[in-house]
Amino acid sequence: MASRRRATKKRDKLRSITPPPQPAEGSPEYVHLDVTLNIATLLRAHVESRKLGVKMEKCLCVFPRNDYEPDVVFFAPEKTAAFANETIKFSIPDLIVEVLSDSTETRDRGVKFEDFQAHGVGEYRIGDPERAVIEQYLLRAEGYELALKSGTGELRSVVVKGFAIPALRGLLAK
Repeated sequence: MASRRRATKKRDKLRSITPPPQPAEGSPEYVHLDVTLNIATLLRAHVESRKLGVKMEKCLCVFPRNDYEPDVVFFAPEKTAAFANETIKFSIPDLIVEVLSDSTETRDRGVKFEDFQAHGVGEYRIGDPERAVIEQYLLRAEGYELALKSGTGELRSVVVKGFAIPALRGLLAK
């Protein structure tokens, strides 16, 4: 009886640490992850090779009204100086990229847009994989200005020196 309970506990423990299933290739969830990873990879390579700051994927950023976990962020060196290895809550980034999904679009274009604008995120990009378009918003004195909305060509950052990526269609290409 005792060995049966141990075996059941062991089996239950294994079930509890089994990772969730991966999204099916081509599904909206897969495309979201793929586009996010492509952007993060390009940004990381650019930032690290030039020692421009820190790029992170999915870190908790603390804003006065809410805390957010954007898809991709960039912090300039002035902000990264305050980071420690044990930092788990981060300051307001200089660049944020959100990749839309059905469940996040209202929030990404609503409360997040307002908070990022009000608290000094210099560049906010919204990628829409369904429409294969990316929008680039730049912070001006009066608020965000839509600088570019495109699915083709190249998108140059104002916040990250020298950083350019293909517009969203290029990031969706296999």
